[in-house]
Amino acid sequence: MMAEKKQNAPLSDAELQDMVASADAGARSPAGSVGTFLAVLAIIWSVFQIVLASPISNMILPGSVINSSRQIHLGFAIFLAYMAYPAFKTSPRHYIPYLDWGLGILGTFCALYGWIYYAELVNRPGLPTSLDIFAAAAGLVLLFEAARRALGPAMAIVAIVFLCYVFFGAASWVPEVIRWKGASLNKAMSHMWITSEGVFGIALGVSTKFVFLFVLFGALLDKAGAGNYFIKMAFAALGHLRGGPAKAAVVGSAATGLISGSSIANVVTTGTFTIPLMKRVGFSSEQAGAVEVASSVNGQIMPPVMGAAAFLMVEYVGISYVEVITHAFLPATISYIALVYIVHLEAVKRNMPTLQKASGKAAGVLATALSMLGFFLGFAALCYATQYPVRWITSALPAGSGMILAILLAAIYIGLLYMAAQVPDLEPDDPNDPNIVLPEVSEIYKSGLYYLLPIIVLVYFLMIEQKSPGLSAFWATSLLIFILITQRPLKAIFRGESEMAERFKDGVVDLLQGLIDGARNMIGIGLATAAAGVIVGTVTLTGIGQVMADLVEFVSGGNLILMLVFVGILSLILGMGLPTTANYIVVSSLMAGVVVELGAANGLIVPLIAVHLFVFYFGIMADVTPPVGLASFAAAAVSGGDAIKTGFIGFFYSLRTVALPFVFIFNTDLLLIDVTMMQGIVVFLVSTAAILVFTAGTMGFWMTKSKIYESIALILIAFMLFRPDFFLNYLAPEFETKPASEVFTMAENSDAGDSLRVRLIGESIDGNAVDSQFLLPLGDKSGDGAARLFDSAGIEFREEDGKILVDNLNFGGPAEQLGIDFDWELAELQVKADRMAKEVFFIPAFILLGLIYMLQMARKRREDGLVGEQA
Repeated sequence: MMAEKKQNAPLSDAELQDMVASADAGARSPAGSVGTFLAVLAIIWSVFQIVLASPISNMILPGSVINSSRQIHLGFAIFLAYMAYPAFKTSPRHYIPYLDWGLGILGTFCALYGWIYYAELVNRPGLPTSLDIFAAAAGLVLLFEAARRALGPAMAIVAIVFLCYVFFGAASWVPEVIRWKGASLNKAMSHMWITSEGVFGIALGVSTKFVFLFVLFGALLDKAGAGNYFIKMAFAALGHLRGGPAKAAVVGSAATGLISGSSIANVVTTGTFTIPLMKRVGFSSEQAGAVEVASSVNGQIMPPVMGAAAFLMVEYVGISYVEVITHAFLPATISYIALVYIVHLEAVKRNMPTLQKASGKAAGVLATALSMLGFFLGFAALCYATQYPVRWITSALPAGSGMILAILLAAIYIGLLYMAAQVPDLEPDDPNDPNIVLPEVSEIYKSGLYYLLPIIVLVYFLMIEQKSPGLSAFWATSLLIFILITQRPLKAIFRGESEMAERFKDGVVDLLQGLIDGARNMIGIGLATAAAGVIVGTVTLTGIGQVMADLVEFVSGGNLILMLVFVGILSLILGMGLPTTANYIVVSSLMAGVVVELGAANGLIVPLIAVHLFVFYFGIMADVTPPVGLASFAAAAVSGGDAIKTGFIGFFYSLRTVALPFVFIFNTDLLLIDVTMMQGIVVFLVSTAAILVFTAGTMGFWMTKSKIYESIALILIAFMLFRPDFFLNYLAPEFETKPASEVFTMAENSDAGDSLRVRLIGESIDGNAVDSQFLLPLGDKSGDGAARLFDSAGIEFREEDGKILVDNLNFGGPAEQLGIDFDWELAELQVKADRMAKEVFFIPAFILLGLIYMLQMARKRREDGLVGEQA
């Protein structure tokens, strides 16, 4: 019994930090000159990435360096991986063995091979040389070993399996359905390492250009003290409510998600404070850990960073960053709202006590919710309104506008810092203190308002100016560097202290440590994107994507729901061993096209962004789900609870994250695709109501404990609110067909920006029959129907023997990218049918909800009366 109790005891702060280091930044920290050398190297990497993202990089860095930035990025990652991550658990942690030095140096040479021999590789025609093959083969082996150390064995194993398929795909023991002709060593190594199709492909490019700056931004923001400020503010605002510590954990984790791309780090950062307080008010160890896990993992679906997936989606889907954020915003927001509601229902079910505020006075639930909504709306309005004074200054004084805006921003920063200096600096609280008192928002908000400035700058450049993510992060990071260096000495001046030099030195130390943390946090991400490039390279080299489509169609029997379940399970299984970013790259490369293709064959045109978000949502669930669920193990280490049980409860709390992807595949309104602003507001309100009703149904509690039939009814109501078109489609078809001969007339008469929905039948290049539906964009309303089709969709039709056939495709045009081929027959056109609005089904849904409400309230009054009589 004593041994069991000891095993389940919470870990100490030192042990928790060691866990985070082992998972995210490497468990090895050598001292002395070697430690200094590695710290300097990490700082150099961070500075290099900042310069690379700067608008003057072309003037500072040679062209060969910019063109080979992916190689340099991977060189830093591989070398630091061998330095920071021991080979085995028993390997030394306080010094670096000679073997690791040798492997690190050789791995760096292989990574930098493309830069070192840049001129020769660019100008040399013909086959790769022996040195090319050696560098590629050795580089892949060393990359896989570095990935094994930093990410666990799964990433390396998956990559090796795909690489073996490249070589042995023609073997007789390979199932015939996935067999291919195989590739030579020269072809495979050149494809994977020398070209930009494999390791040095899009994923590593995104890691180099965008992800590093955002990870560094988060590390610097945390080092500045923003993490503690966000947690304090969340507790001040929500801690007094029933189940307040858990609600504060949810909101604090959402805010911390801005500055942490790691669910494990998020769990430990906020969980060390929130989990003990949750246990104090009545949550079990496993429940407290599960709330923290669900909150922290959800931080990866919250824009603007989304665990680096947002930037990858820009490249893979081919839409702007603003569009990705717009589509991802609503599901992430209502998911967090539902999590707060889950916590609220748990607290009400258990009649949990509340924590005392310092003043003894506390706002009610409605007042708190409205004040928080007001804050977020005010912050959004501030970010949006920033454009007007900026544009006025730039138009009035174009020559000196940059300097004026910099001075104005500095003045605002100094003003906010002066406010912060008037109150004490926020110190982390001890959650185990029996006399802990919640702070007042009015007393602490001044202490960190200036932390919002870099975030406003980031949002402004991303959303208003619509600059590239890398450039936006550069300007926000530059401001943050300035804040780190100056905040301590300026506070000392405002407080009348004399230790200016010491405070300035502390600021420089904070900056250097932030640069080191940012680089170390990027090691795993850099290796993950590089190793995932092997999988992507295999797909492009072998054409296995089409094979996977056939396999999934066979397994699912062509049923779209079963196919989506299959893809979701595959994402979950792969995610159990892969970090979120790598899992997203792998599954989206294999499955995104499959979902789109099979959806079209089933009459459902699924936007590519919906498919990528579907894959991403299931991938992040692997951090929760046993038996691997690393975030669940981290939470259990903090709470002292059982890790497996924590994972299962966390998965139960995350059911809405599992359900939402299926919803937005079939109802793209949830992704704000092709909706007006008014429609968007309605979608937000109805979706929020739907997710809250779904939460109440799955929790078995609303106004009071639900009967089974009430829970089923609540889930049905949620489905009606999420998918009103499902019921309408049984009453009236969504589309009506038009003959193919009207294609040119309909194309000519369609409004600007419309799409033409067509059904095409034909034969694919590998001989398979095709019968699918496609959306052909029509663009501006100019020219006749044939001209609009070719100019906007890149397709021409001809009439032959009474049939309309595909005559020509514009190379790289939308039609070709959709997979349309020559001589396919246009079978029919489909137009929206004139039918009632699907929103009509909201009425019976809300009526049924009202009936359940009345039933539960009547039962609750009877139960309260019985309790009163017994008292």
